[in-house]
Amino acid sequence: MELQTKSLPEPCLLQLGFHPCPCKDTLNLEGVCFEPPEEFGKGYYWYYEREGLFAIAILDFCLKEDKLLEYQQQDFISINYYDTISAEELSPYKRISANCIRGHVSDSQMFRARYHKNVPIRGMELMFMPGYYHDYLERKYPEEFPDPKAAFLSVDGISDFPELVLLMRQIQTFQGTGIAAHLFYESKVAEAISLIIEKTKEHKGFMPSGELTKEDLVNLDAVKCYIEDHCAFDIRTDQLTKIACMGQTKLRYSFKKRYGYTITEYIQNKRVAHAEYMLMKTDFTISQIAEAVGYHHSGRFASLFRKNTGLYPDEYRRLMKK
Repeated sequence: MELQTKSLPEPCLLQLGFHPCPCKDTLNLEGVCFEPPEEFGKGYYWYYEREGLFAIAILDFCLKEDKLLEYQQQDFISINYYDTISAEELSPYKRISANCIRGHVSDSQMFRARYHKNVPIRGMELMFMPGYYHDYLERKYPEEFPDPKAAFLSVDGISDFPELVLLMRQIQTFQGTGIAAHLFYESKVAEAISLIIEKTKEHKGFMPSGELTKEDLVNLDAVKCYIEDHCAFDIRTDQLTKIACMGQTKLRYSFKKRYGYTITEYIQNKRVAHAEYMLMKTDFTISQIAEAVGYHHSGRFASLFRKNTGLYPDEYRRLMKK
């Protein structure tokens, strides 16, 4: 088997100015640890890698200022899970949310994202190189492994995947070394692949025939603009179906295909983004902000805010204003 990639995380880390540092007590000594430059922030990025196959990363660092990160990616597919984060991917634009699985596919394109200061970037990532998902698995299970890129994208944004989250927690706390660590990490990445395949089968859902027409695209853009202008109001599905000139099922599928979010996720992301600004720039109470962004109950607002960022609104405000 030809190893197509020798190292995945390190070139990116060096490009961003990270430098090697001793492993923290809570991290496995079989991996390597990097930390950001002092003027950049504080914390660490730890990873374990099987060259040409896969890498596992655990990250916990905080930026001193808002930062636009831009770097050239290699070919890989990945899943990650953040406990806390406040950031947006820019190409294409997409909010990076906490407490959900994020599936990512790289075809050597440029990655651009803006990360916000003071909110910890805390989570972990499993990265799979072509040598693993293309050569190794296809050779071991010929004609049985589905399109891995489509499988990883199908779980992007899923928040009801406790099996995969538990697996990641087990990886984070593992302290074994030597061959025990190598066997453990190998088994866990294989288990993660199997969980994603099973989850993909559950989420096949409605698949309309043919591609979206030019008229569909225009109507979907109108739906998106309507949501952006009215995200603080009650938005009814029947209003959106009239704007889209589609039935509910086609609208749900088409909107997700076009923008990468469900309609509900898109509305919540817009509300949370506006709430972040108000928490940082105003002295309004949490209840006033909840009302301003479209929630009649501050408790409901607080739970959704925490679901998106990993922090409660008062925690977020305290971090932003310190």
